[in-house]
Order: sequence, then structure tokens, then C-alpha cells
Amino acid sequence: MSKRFSVWLLILVAVLVSRFIGMALFPFSDTTEPRYAEIARLMVETGDWITPWFEPNVPFWGKPPLSFWAQALSIKAFGVTEFSLRFPSWLATLAMVWLVWRLALQIWSVQVARWSCLVFATMALTYISAGAVMTDAFLALGTTLALVSFCLVVAGEGGLWRWLFFLGIAIGLLSKGPLALVLIGIPIVLWLSLSWREAINNLQSLPWCRGTLMTAVLVCPWYLLAELKTPGFLDYFIVGEHIRRFLDPGWVGDLYGSAHNQPKGMIWMFWLWASFPWGIVALVSLAVAWFRGKRRGIVSKTLSDPGASFLLVSSLAPMLFFTLAGNTLWTYILPSLPFTAILIGRWASECQSFRLARVRGGLVALVPVLLAVFVGLAATGWQSLKTEKELVGYYQLTRTADDSPLIYLDDLPFSARFYSGGTALEETENGLNRLQAAETYQHLYVAVPRNWRKEKVAGLATSARKVMENRRYQLLVIAGMRDDQPSVPDANGVRLSDI
Repeated sequence: MSKRFSVWLLILVAVLVSRFIGMALFPFSDTTEPRYAEIARLMVETGDWITPWFEPNVPFWGKPPLSFWAQALSIKAFGVTEFSLRFPSWLATLAMVWLVWRLALQIWSVQVARWSCLVFATMALTYISAGAVMTDAFLALGTTLALVSFCLVVAGEGGLWRWLFFLGIAIGLLSKGPLALVLIGIPIVLWLSLSWREAINNLQSLPWCRGTLMTAVLVCPWYLLAELKTPGFLDYFIVGEHIRRFLDPGWVGDLYGSAHNQPKGMIWMFWLWASFPWGIVALVSLAVAWFRGKRRGIVSKTLSDPGASFLLVSSLAPMLFFTLAGNTLWTYILPSLPFTAILIGRWASECQSFRLARVRGGLVALVPVLLAVFVGLAATGWQSLKTEKELVGYYQLTRTADDSPLIYLDDLPFSARFYSGGTALEETENGLNRLQAAETYQHLYVAVPRNWRKEKVAGLATSARKVMENRRYQLLVIAGMRDDQPSVPDANGVRLSDI
């Protein structure tokens, strides 16, 4: 971004690289990360690059495969680790930081571009998603690339940006589906409705026919192959995931989880969380300026500046679209943040008072420091997490060849699926009784809810003994039907034969 060494670049690099700490040390916690991580792991294991699989014999129709492709390639390059699966999201965020720089530089100045990058990189949702196994970073990359390219083309830029607009659309369609077209189309239509004649004339610079053909060539083959391989995909994904999910707050058609029933308009509250701390501070500053009589200047300054108005409609588009939706998550805000960050970056670059200058420096460090503290607490055991990494690790260290797979009674968490490499099983009590009677294993390793009392554990099997526990489960070892059973130590080294 700059050929000369500068403090801001050093700070930006430190912020982005600091995310590696959580990426490497923080385990996958249920439900989102281990679910998507297991899908990517299965893609590598099966060699099936067309259909993502939710579990063996169950196709995952909820999302297109771009993020899973990236994560699977990272597994092939670096192995199956938390860091390797999170690394593609970090790269997508890095690309968005560069796009924020390029657009802010085009619209305003180097100083605004610098602060815009810092603001974007240190927003809560940006920082978290940069090191998380999710699809949202890839959707945001696609929408950001398309909108930035569009703005640069209508501003007079040519060359590669004319084609990157359509590449951004393709990335969005392969990462989240038709929703990308909506999030790209809303700000473009709103902005053009403000009658920017010069911008409308420059639309002819985009290669609409060839660009649309390029997008179709990149996107359509996968959609067709996915439907042919697992019929029913298009109906579930297009109609279910893109219409029913958002119009029906209690939609029960979700095959892979549960609907998120939120009050309508909750997406605006999510914006405050996602943009923390910058969004709150910017709104307070805007309110102060408004009530000091500067409202006319703010409105006229925004509406008369094509660049500022484009940023405004681009930042508002996701919230406008999801306002009436009841099934929403805070991650839906991510496509808004690059453009929000540039607007706030302009404000941050213009802070003249000493007090405000000190505040903005603290805001840059706030989210990275808070997340680093949380990761440290989790890594040292001070903060318990909803993850089965430790329990699965204990099982893998203590089991013998004649012991059972790890069994979860009635409910198998996604993190257990991932960390066991897909070998953990879900069983009912009747199924567990059949396994005991089959005399197949020396010991049965069974995870049951942590809140089970001793009497209930004893009712499961008289030989059941707890060997360890985590936040949600206690791990039991149940003796098999054989007489030649070696003793199994618990987490403190005490053997069953000594109990």
C-alpha cells in the first residue's frame, strides 16, 4: 500500500497478524465452526469437490462450496488444524482491507484510506470473522469486490476493474448464492436513482454481455452438477434458504440446524455489535454534530458528494434488506462494514482535538486486546468452552484397539465429529444396551450430559465410571462383557480396578 515505512502500516500489520493467536490456539466451539470444518474435512477425505457433505450420505445443501473449497485446499497444504481451516477467511479479509484502501484513496485521500483500513480491521465482526471457519468472509469479499469495482469504473477507471466487477458477483454466487446479487444490486440501484448522470453514462464502460457470460461460465456448471448429483438441491437452496428462511421467522425447513427467530429490525442492533466500537462512537459524534446545528451541512455534504453517497447506500444495503426478516444473524452485517469503515475513517482522519486523537488510538487496540484476553483465558482453562476437543483427545490417548468408538448418547456435537475425524457415534440407550450385550468391545466410552446424577449414571450400567468431564458432558467407561478387561485410568490417573 505504501512504499515508505510508516507507523500506520506497522499497526495494521500487527492487528492482522495478531489474529493468528486465536486462529491457532482457540478450539472449534459448537456449532458453526466445527460444522463447516467437518464439511471441509469430509471434502478432502472423500475427494468429492462437487457436493459438500454434512455427514456421510447426507449432502449439505445450505451453502455453495467456495469457502469449503478454500478450506479443503488449505487442509491439503497445511494439514487438519484449526489454523489451516481458518486461514482462508484471513486471506479473504486481507483482500477486503486492500479494497477498502483502494476505494477510500479514490474517493478521498491517503490519510482517509489509512484510517479506513484500521477502522475496518479492528471492527468486532471483521476481526472475529478474519479467523473463523464461516462462509460470510467470502460473501463479503464478493460483494465488496463487485461494489468497489463498480464505483471505480463509473469514476473513470478502466482495465481490470471492468472484469473484477463480474468476478465479485461470481464469488458471491459461489459462496452464498443469489443473496449476493441482492446485496450488490440494492446499493447500485439506490445510488443510480440519485440521478448521477455522469455515472450512468459511464455504465457503458462495463462489458455487460461478455461479463455476464463470464459469470455464467464460472458459476452455472457447479449449480447444474450439484442438482444432477443430488436432486432437490436447487429447490431447497433457492426457495428454502433464500425465500422461506427470511420470510418465515420460525421456518422449520432447515435441514441442518434451527431457525433464528429474531424480532424484525434486529439487524440494526446487530450493526452496533458488528461495528463495535467504531459504530457506537461514530453515531455519538454524529448525534452531537446534529444537535449542534450542523444537520444541514451533514446532509448536503453527503448527498452532493457521489463518493460519500455511494458509501452510504452500500453500508446501509444489508440492513435495509434484512429489516423485515426474522431469521437473522449478526454475521449478515459483514458486507456492510467495508463501506461503513470508509465513512468512519474519514471522520477519524479529521479528528483535530487531542482528546479525540487519543480516543481513536484506543479504539484501534480495543477489539484485538479483548479477543486476545478471551483466547488467553480459554487456552489456560479459565474460560470453559462448548467444545469436545479435550474430551476427544483424552479418549484417543486412553483407548485401546479393542475399545469402542467414542459414543455420545442421543446427541453428537459437531466439534466431536470434527476432532474424532468422523469416528464418534451417536447412540440411544437401547443402542448402547445392544452394544453391551454384543460382547464386541472391552470397554464402551460413552459421553452423557454433565448434569446426570450418580444414580442416573448407575442406571445406565452398573459398571459405569466417570473418567473426565467438560462443560457439557461427562465421559463414562462402561465395562464390556469380557473377563479379560484391562483397567482404564481416569483423568487423575486412578484406574477402574482401584475404585
